[in-house]
Amino acid sequence: MTTRMDDGRHQETERRRQRVRAALTSAARDGTTLTVSAIARTARVDRTFLYRHRDLLEELHAAAREPTGPSPGHGPTVTQVSLHADLANAGARAARLAARVHQLEKRLSHVLGEQAWRESGLGAPADLDDHRRTITQLEQQNVELASRLEEREAELEAARGAIRELTWALNQRG
Repeated sequence: MTTRMDDGRHQETERRRQRVRAALTSAARDGTTLTVSAIARTARVDRTFLYRHRDLLEELHAAAREPTGPSPGHGPTVTQVSLHADLANAGARAARLAARVHQLEKRLSHVLGEQAWRESGLGAPADLDDHRRTITQLEQQNVELASRLEEREAELEAARGAIRELTWALNQRG
């Protein structure tokens, strides 16, 4: 009696397995979604059935990695790997665009800030470059005058030294 029940259970399991394989073949051929839920629904089995039968689950994952679509000659083939690559590329592009937007926002903010500063009258005068050039020239003149002053002070000190020596020499004679 248990053998007849076991045989019946095995036969029912085999029928379910056949329905799952047929659903996999049909989905791969038609280009429909290859997920555990979709295949289980089409094969009229519970999702746990697929998880208990690892070989069927592996077939499902292998079919999901293969190109989908009605025929390979009607356009580009889509695989799970190509979809992941597209997603990664889209994410990288989004990151680059976000960085560019941030850069442009900073630049716009800086330009608008400078414009507002100038228009408010609080900013530097328009002839700022002329003033900077004048400051540079005056600083150079200052350095030259300081150098001349040092030379003159050295000459003055040398002259004082000579006067001291002459005064001492005259005092020694007399």
